[in-house]
Amino acid sequence: MTAILGQMMERPLLISSIIDYAAQVHAGRQIISRDATGAMHSYGYGDAAKRIARLAHGLTAMGVKPGDRIATVAWNDYRHFELYYAISGIGAVCHTVNPRLFHDQLIHIFNHAEDRFVFVDSTLFPLIEGLAPALNTIEGVIVMTDPAGMPESALDNLQCYEDLLDGQPETIDWPELDERTAAALCYTSGTTGNPKGALYTHRSTVLHALSSIALFDGWLTRRDVFMPAVPMFHVCAWGYPYVCPIVGASMAMPGPKLDGAGLYDMVERAQVTMTAGVPTLWHGMMQHMAETGARFSNLNGVMSGGAAPSLQLIKDIEDHGVEFIQGWGLTETSPIGSATSPSSIPDNLEGEDKQKFKLKQGRPTFCVEFKLVDDDGVAAPHNGATAGEVLLRGNTVISGYYNDAEASEAAFDEDGWFRTGDIGVIDEHGCLQLTDRAKDLIKSGGEWISSIDLEGAALGHPAVAAAAAIAIPHPKWDERPLLVVVLAEGHSEDKESILDYLRGAVAKFWVPDDIVFIDEMPLTATGKVSKLQLRQRFEGYKLPTA
Repeated sequence: MTAILGQMMERPLLISSIIDYAAQVHAGRQIISRDATGAMHSYGYGDAAKRIARLAHGLTAMGVKPGDRIATVAWNDYRHFELYYAISGIGAVCHTVNPRLFHDQLIHIFNHAEDRFVFVDSTLFPLIEGLAPALNTIEGVIVMTDPAGMPESALDNLQCYEDLLDGQPETIDWPELDERTAAALCYTSGTTGNPKGALYTHRSTVLHALSSIALFDGWLTRRDVFMPAVPMFHVCAWGYPYVCPIVGASMAMPGPKLDGAGLYDMVERAQVTMTAGVPTLWHGMMQHMAETGARFSNLNGVMSGGAAPSLQLIKDIEDHGVEFIQGWGLTETSPIGSATSPSSIPDNLEGEDKQKFKLKQGRPTFCVEFKLVDDDGVAAPHNGATAGEVLLRGNTVISGYYNDAEASEAAFDEDGWFRTGDIGVIDEHGCLQLTDRAKDLIKSGGEWISSIDLEGAALGHPAVAAAAAIAIPHPKWDERPLLVVVLAEGHSEDKESILDYLRGAVAKFWVPDDIVFIDEMPLTATGKVSKLQLRQRFEGYKLPTA
């Protein structure tokens, strides 16, 4: 029997439609921002749409064309929000860049993406100014400030953000793009080799927002004030700058002040009801509250992701009457792939049993399918007990890495499923729980650290004959690296010399918390360093920073 086609309109799923919708039905809901000085700014989605239109016209006047990659290096604030919509709305690609990466990685990312322009927060401008001589394709740097805040610089291609908007129309007829048009570009943290680019489409972005709203199951509504503590410079702040305008939730942008006191201050000042970020941030906020005796006035929910939370963290948050939710995903999944939303928790669980359930990574979003495979690539059962590598596919999962055929080929199985490299179990209800990692990565404060790259950097020191980095549990950062070293002949143990060398060779947060010296590295039968034996040997090791 031949299927017949329906008779329904087809409109492309475009990011520009989100801000148009918010301006129409949620115009008065607020975007509240705090800058580096602590100054506050607030306006509604309706006014934001007008400035986004002006910015889009300014970008076009500047010569930005469809397909151009436009980089942003900025904190969470209203101007960064405007860039999200104006850049992608005209068919260009919003390339968010993580300023925390090591300089060589940043240079690779800018040059690999072939960005034409970079928008930078005034507090991060010195970073871009220092990198500028090595950036091959950047035609101009736009500082996200007004004329009074423009920095003094020898760069001859500087522009002011507010000047770009000056005199431009407050309305725009957005181009009707193919929904498969690239909208945003985000690079991984470079855990093995150079960072790899995930190129999101308008379609995948809108579907990710809609499937996230469904997954949260009423957790976030128009009545809420939501604070994305997760940075907008990485994986689109977990999609919340798109989710909030759709549901009509107000947004509170915390800027660069993300210590415990700064987060608590923003929660209270903006009357935040819901928030999301990595466990490290919540550890800091809980510590601040414990030290000061502070309590929340309005906060109802915290979503944690990027690293596994501890049971104690869940207890600490929920002791304040705040619902804890865990989400899980990857740069390659837009990023939310699953979550332990309130409705996914069995009704018969209470107290600590319920909190232990929240340690699971949860059920998948509608747009993502899970599969487990054994070492031979054979599908493993979803019975909650049989472990396997977690593979994914779906409308919000990448189909390949941007301009990187070699990495793309290695990332997918023969049926097109994406290999996460994580090991886990899935129960009969589709709930995922990770149990191990397939690679020797270290996850600190929600950021990956490559043990291989860290070891390679350490080997550049003349006193190091062999090096191995392993993860040690840490009460604040979840994991921190311990560097195990075999000394070169004729050299003595000198931790500070090696640490000083690494401070100039890797990103600051990659520098190990401690170094231990051993006489000989344990090896596997194939001559590789046995990380398993090292982990067993240093099980229970207490880092000096703990």
